[in-house]
Amino acid sequence: MNAITPEQLKARNRGRWTLVALFGLFFGAVALAGVLRFSGWEPAAHRNTGQMIEPHLDVRALPPTLASGQPYPWKSESQVWRILVAPAPGCAAECVTLSQDLAKVWQLFGHRADNVEILWLGTPPAEVQGLPALRALQPQPELRAVLPGVDDAAGTPVYVVDPNGFVLMRYAPGFELAGLRKDMATLLKLK
Repeated sequence: MNAITPEQLKARNRGRWTLVALFGLFFGAVALAGVLRFSGWEPAAHRNTGQMIEPHLDVRALPPTLASGQPYPWKSESQVWRILVAPAPGCAAECVTLSQDLAKVWQLFGHRADNVEILWLGTPPAEVQGLPALRALQPQPELRAVLPGVDDAAGTPVYVVDPNGFVLMRYAPGFELAGLRKDMATLLKLK
């Protein structure tokens, strides 16, 4: 039989410890990822800014009507995302500012702006009535009543509606425009 020299024994043990360390590193990373995933932690870059509405609110049964009297279909040929604003009657200066801010956000979508419409439940401020993405809707109390937190004392919230007619997100009054733009940009990539 061949006798193992001390140098060979050291080399064999070093190789085994290297293999054990590699297994430990790999399975340790997998275990850490599992713990983080199931504890609910998410990186800040993957979080949405708006409040996710769970379960998503189905408003397909409440089709709105455009200000011109034509019905507005929730499901259209093109995949159009909507930013829905349902201000309280008598909204004045706050609504002008909000509408101008939403016009800026819409313009920042660039070539994807054609896939976004801004729905205004009621009469929009005159300052933004020429915006191509703005769709003025007739007041519809039934639709306004089902929106969560619509009568917020702090102001007018904004909602994101998917191409199929589900309300996905709510942005509280005074939200950051950059957050809405970031969330919408992420959703527009989902086509």
